[in-house]
Amino acid sequence: MTEPVRLDQRAVVSVNGPDAESFLQGLVTQDVLGLARGQRRYAALLTPQGKIIADMILERSDEGFLVDCDRDAALLLLKRLNLFRLRARVTIEARPDLAVIAFDGSADPRSPEAPPRRIGPPVETQGDPLAYHAMRIAAGLAEQGADFGADEVFPADINMDLQGGVDFRKGCFVGQEVVSRMKRRGIARRRTLRVGFHGEAPAPPCPLLANDFEIGTLTSVAGATGLARVRIDRLAEAERDGEGFSASGVRLAFHHPDWLAGEIAGLEASKSSRAD
Repeated sequence: MTEPVRLDQRAVVSVNGPDAESFLQGLVTQDVLGLARGQRRYAALLTPQGKIIADMILERSDEGFLVDCDRDAALLLLKRLNLFRLRARVTIEARPDLAVIAFDGSADPRSPEAPPRRIGPPVETQGDPLAYHAMRIAAGLAEQGADFGADEVFPADINMDLQGGVDFRKGCFVGQEVVSRMKRRGIARRRTLRVGFHGEAPAPPCPLLANDFEIGTLTSVAGATGLARVRIDRLAEAERDGEGFSASGVRLAFHHPDWLAGEIAGLEASKSSRAD
């Protein structure tokens, strides 16, 4: 059994008050209405242009919501939420009295293959943080701070829409128009994929090449496995041409999740319709 690990790269923010639910409902990518205490959802706050300011795991509490987010993005998240607060009856604050603990608690809402996690007092833990990263990489979960930064990627780039992080039926949220248009038109070109190396994995970030042509970026590694943000149209073309893949001279192979073929087919169909 893996020992619990305190995730020092994560921070906790609280959004409390009688308007907490309606306040977040109008801002984040996921539906938060009617959550029971302790229930969690994966979500993000986006820019108006549809890029991720901070992705988060929201947990319903007695007073409102607890937000499990990247430590370095927490201050920016606090600033943006307070800008939107206006007359809403909410209190938004950092919670240094709380921490995120992995390999303890309940399931991660993004994937049943991810380590369980909980929010609690910042106790000392004996587990190895590398075990957490190995398991979340194996589950195909990109993490802010390691795999992407603020205002750098669209939700589709890190597979948020495939991991329950975007509700396209909930109504308005910041950046909705851009994200919905990408979904409707099938124009999400970049996806995050798991890769396996034939040798020691290079240190990320580094370009990922099909022969000598860059098709993406290696963003994190654990042992011989990594995550890469990839242009899937270029990946498909390179595979059809029988080209090999590498990063910093180390050969690699892509894991093909069940959804990848459909994503590539949709993207190519969208290209064909625009050409017509």
